[in-house]
Amino acid sequence: MTYYYRLGTIPHKRHTQFRASNGSLYHEELMGIRGFTGIQSLLYHLYPPTQVYKVFLEQTIALEFEEVGALRHRHFRTQKALSEGDAISSRIPLMANGEVCISVAQPTEPMSYWYRFAHGDEVIFIHEGSGLLESQYGELHYHPGDYLVIPTGVMWRILPDSSTAQRMLVIEAQGHIEPPARYLNRYGQFLEHAPYSERDLRPPETLAPHDEMGEFEVRVKARDRITTYLYHHHPLDVTGWDGYLYPYAFNIADFEPVTGRIHQPPPVHQTFEAPGFVICSFVPRLFDYHPLAIPAPYNHSNVDSDEVLYYVEGNFMSRKGIERSSMTVHPNGIPHGPHPGMYEGSIGKERTDELAVMIDTFRPLKLTRQAVELEDMQYPYSWAA
Repeated sequence: MTYYYRLGTIPHKRHTQFRASNGSLYHEELMGIRGFTGIQSLLYHLYPPTQVYKVFLEQTIALEFEEVGALRHRHFRTQKALSEGDAISSRIPLMANGEVCISVAQPTEPMSYWYRFAHGDEVIFIHEGSGLLESQYGELHYHPGDYLVIPTGVMWRILPDSSTAQRMLVIEAQGHIEPPARYLNRYGQFLEHAPYSERDLRPPETLAPHDEMGEFEVRVKARDRITTYLYHHHPLDVTGWDGYLYPYAFNIADFEPVTGRIHQPPPVHQTFEAPGFVICSFVPRLFDYHPLAIPAPYNHSNVDSDEVLYYVEGNFMSRKGIERSSMTVHPNGIPHGPHPGMYEGSIGKERTDELAVMIDTFRPLKLTRQAVELEDMQYPYSWAA
């Protein structure tokens, strides 16, 4: 859970007069979730954030899904999914249901506008590249391995470093993405046995209010469309803010793995939870230390969930034929497990250096036509001896 944080200049008391040096009032804005009962922040603007002078429809959003066919395990080689544009236009949606949309992106240019998603939070996993996440809360630098957690309603843009290639995994939720409740005490503080803590969360680093006039564009995704709003004043005009709601970064390298004498089930890797799905982090770790342990996972059936695994780095101990940025989908209703030879072959191994992001959904995913173009059609038969 995010903790209390503040940047810039704010008044001593909420909802009271707060004036600039020239005597003009700053304009207070409350940003919060779950009505007025969730976490929130108060921001102080040079100009009212409502002063839009032009609104028009930018585009409609309609995912094209594949025709329904045989239920099977799937493998998508997203390394081949070449895209260009900014962090929004370069997105390639691969699968979705009513609660989540999973995409990959390879932005090649900075965003010339700011963007907000109105229906839920987003997590952008940075596989490759570095750059700057800019929002009304300030500037936050990102690096490989970062989860960028962006709450709904936050206005942001990504400015990639031109010297580094970019590769991102994008998880767009219809709701809020948070640390698992079992990691927190009743006060919202991380428990001692949680695999990460407040120290591992990186909030915005610097805040510099912009007092500029011109034409500034903000795009809002809501109700299956993107709407453009034009302002005469710079939208990042916040002089200060405080609260619990803000974008932050968490690096997968700061996730502390849970190990045991025998193989631990996937929930020990859970990093975030959201309505209808969870996000897990597989990181380098020691293997099981029971004298008769089998480190490779046992065969299992996803009775209630579709399992999506995005392979980041290393050699995944239970899989053959997988490459960097491969994505597998093991749908509910079909058992899956280690590839032939990997089960017995894991005996005696002491550690793994694999790095992967897993998304388990509790409603079936539909695959897009773009995903099918990247499919390894032989994958369903890769368990045959």
